[in-house]
Amino acid sequence: MSTVHFARTALVTTVMALTTAASASADGPLKPFKDDLFTPNVVERRDNGAYERVDYQELRDINNRDEIPEQRVWRRYVDTGIRKLEALETWPLSTGPLDLGRTGPGAGSSFSVIFIHGRDGDRRLGMNDYKFGGNFNRLKNLVAGNGGTYFAPSVKSFDTAGAASIAALIAEIERRSPGRPIILTCASMGSFLCWGISRDAASVAKLKGMAILGGASDPDYAKSPAFKARLPIFFTHGSADKTYKAEDQAAFYAKLRDAGQPVRFTLFETGTHGTPVRMSDWRAVLNWILTAK
Repeated sequence: MSTVHFARTALVTTVMALTTAASASADGPLKPFKDDLFTPNVVERRDNGAYERVDYQELRDINNRDEIPEQRVWRRYVDTGIRKLEALETWPLSTGPLDLGRTGPGAGSSFSVIFIHGRDGDRRLGMNDYKFGGNFNRLKNLVAGNGGTYFAPSVKSFDTAGAASIAALIAEIERRSPGRPIILTCASMGSFLCWGISRDAASVAKLKGMAILGGASDPDYAKSPAFKARLPIFFTHGSADKTYKAEDQAAFYAKLRDAGQPVRFTLFETGTHGTPVRMSDWRAVLNWILTAK
């Protein structure tokens, strides 16, 4: 059996196993986790559901959601039992040591999710249970609660060296959990690393898809191995983002969709640069990527 055939067989087996384990879910393999609190209010759908516009209101989605606005969400939004599966580690990779937070098994995962922070961040951002409306706690529960592993590395730079370190991390995850889906998610300036990885054919071959949260677009993406492989990408963006304009990212999404690429786009109406980190529906994002063709 060829390596490619083995990897595809393993991927199909993994998704089927996840689907069987969560057969009560009608919209994807991952079983629900606090969906009543995190599912957004979609006010517009188009492109056969690929594009969604979500009602976002700061008073409701920050002030009423947080016990201390932007610092600590109300307790009902989190379940900290998942911390028993957490570890802070330093992995000795081929590019040098990489500090990361891990939630879930260190090997033999059913799937893996990597979150790349933006400028001035580190692994603490993606491991924080109470900031960002509890959205990272939900992400950890969705991943580890379904037999997967969540990784939040501390990125030292957003250039080719940073991309190389993430490529090495992807390779090590693949070695520890061979043939299992790996999803790369990047926020803000971290999107530069997603686009860097898209140019590395070896990394692309190991990925199931990517998510870009409030990130930059890539004018040369059509030249990348990821484009050639039709790697699924899920974009989320705030309409009032002053760092990376929503109009630019929406135009990029439309260009990729017109080219037949598997893409989705969620726009948070009136949302700013940080809104996607707080408001992205991780279950919808991961379910779509895991089942995208």
